[in-house]
Amino acid sequence: MYGWLWRKLPGPWPVKLLESLVLLTGVLAVLFLVVFPWVEPRLPFTDVTVDSTSTGSVP
Repeated sequence: MYGWLWRKLPGPWPVKLLESLVLLTGVLAVLFLVVFPWVEPRLPFTDVTVDSTSTGSVP
């Protein structure tokens, strides 16, 4: 997949490197600004199975 993308990007390798970094930055921005905030309320982070009222001591 990465080889296919590298071959499809136009220009010499320094331009391809810059284009790859711009694409990577765009993908990360979409993940952090759109996807992760949308998924976060759907994840079971608040479903804790440990009882916080127990005061047992460790021997």
